[in-house]
Amino acid sequence: MFHSIPYEPRKLEATEGRLEAIYNAAKIGLKGDALALAAGMLPTEYRQLTQFDPIAEMAELKGRADGEREMSQVLHEAARNGDAKAALEILKHQHGWVAKQQINVEVDQRISITQALEDAQKRVIDAIDVTPKLENDSQHQMIYVEQQQKAA
Repeated sequence: MFHSIPYEPRKLEATEGRLEAIYNAAKIGLKGDALALAAGMLPTEYRQLTQFDPIAEMAELKGRADGEREMSQVLHEAARNGDAKAALEILKHQHGWVAKQQINVEVDQRISITQALEDAQKRVIDAIDVTPKLENDSQHQMIYVEQQQKAA
């Protein structure tokens, strides 16, 4: 037995209640799909509504701006009341301020030149010339002489 499911598409209108829901969701920082769902719409419905009626997008923008203003006021009030961390956050994020970073390195070690030379002398490897002496072939003998001159 087949049951018919009645379907009636929802009518998208920017009613006062819907705009208020969009505003409130944007004010607390929700975005995209989360904003749409919190405002009682499917994400596709919200996107269609913003395309058909620009006032829906304006409600979102106004909600974001009012939410940011409120949090900014809270942060500024805390800074005025002596909260140094709040003041630093305002300076960093609103005014691009960066605290100076300083690195102090103290090395308290004496370097002895004679000791360094002795250590270097221990690490020197004696090189042995393994180039064969080819006295019969004149061209090879010429190469051998050139190599010896470069080595000297």
